[in-house]
Amino acid sequence: MAFWQLTVPSSPDTSEGLTNFLWEQGALGVVEEESPAAPPRLRAFFPDSTSSTALVSSTRSYVADLAALGFTAAPGDVEISPLLEEAWASAWQQSFPPRAVGRRLWVRPPWETADAPGRGFRRYRAGTRIRHGTSRQHRRLPRAARPGRGRCCPSRALDIGIGTGILAVAAIKLGVASVIGLDVDPDAVAAARVNASRNACADRLEVRMEEPESLRDALPFPLVLANLLAHTHLALSSQYRRLVAPGGALILGGILEHEDSGVVTALVTAGFALRETLVIEGWSSLLLEASGA
Repeated sequence: MAFWQLTVPSSPDTSEGLTNFLWEQGALGVVEEESPAAPPRLRAFFPDSTSSTALVSSTRSYVADLAALGFTAAPGDVEISPLLEEAWASAWQQSFPPRAVGRRLWVRPPWETADAPGRGFRRYRAGTRIRHGTSRQHRRLPRAARPGRGRCCPSRALDIGIGTGILAVAAIKLGVASVIGLDVDPDAVAAARVNASRNACADRLEVRMEEPESLRDALPFPLVLANLLAHTHLALSSQYRRLVAPGGALILGGILEHEDSGVVTALVTAGFALRETLVIEGWSSLLLEASGA
């Protein structure tokens, strides 16, 4: 059996709409790929019984409709190519290899079996989105979550935009007693709960379908995590100050390098001090501390 691989240029404005559209067209799987060196794109896989001509035509029409509505159009064109069954079976999985993060964490998808001796490990759900900024936040977690610099490990943490739950699980593996995770996507909430169970963290991770603005209980937190785009960090800057305890840590990821100065300025204005910046492959993660006032 053969399959079609459809490649669609994407953008932060159009990714969610395009992904939903591709599922509605009968996609067997959709992978989001993002790199500072190349425009973001989606790769979707369809059975070869699907008309390639009709699929390309309908997708181009949908992209044009999004552009007409004012959504940012990504450069490039919709393309389609055939894949044999063996290539399809591994094509999307190749986007999610196991990886070591820092000195203590080992991240691997469920279809991989290799573990790294001496590391805590956790799995993420196959087929869900993993942004480059996420792994940068993992490297900040040991500094914020482990005892050190005269501080004890935080007893609680908040993960905003929990996604698949990998940051929350990492925090628990590093010693945080409990985490509340927020997301407005029901698929993300479900995936985070699955991953918590896979990693024996379900009793320590509470996942809610809720906006951070509406959170009123358990405040403030000694550690807050958020892997979001820069414009969302800017919109949440005042909420971060409400959510982070005085002297607490705020770890932000998912920020392109050229946008991190604007995020830092907004957070400093909101009452945070920048402690560390880590930039890898054009992506920045920030470790900030809330003022004691």
